[in-house]
Amino acid sequence: MSWNDLEDKTIYKVVVNHEQQYSIWPSERENALGWTDVGKSGTKAECLDYIKEVWTDMRPLSLRQQMENSAQSN
Repeated sequence: MSWNDLEDKTIYKVVVNHEQQYSIWPSERENALGWTDVGKSGTKAECLDYIKEVWTDMRPLSLRQQMENSAQSN
């Protein structure tokens, strides 16, 4: 993986975990336990742009659910 994004020829993939938190990994890497491909791959910039579009709430899923349940019970 190159530190210089202009020279980085790595193809990345977008992955998501059970808390709906997103990350990018080099496409040749095997997914770690708990992470799933979302079906998007490309340059680092393309993958990060995709994440910006879909990950609009940075809170983990469990926190969002807990807050929603608290709001409904009040």
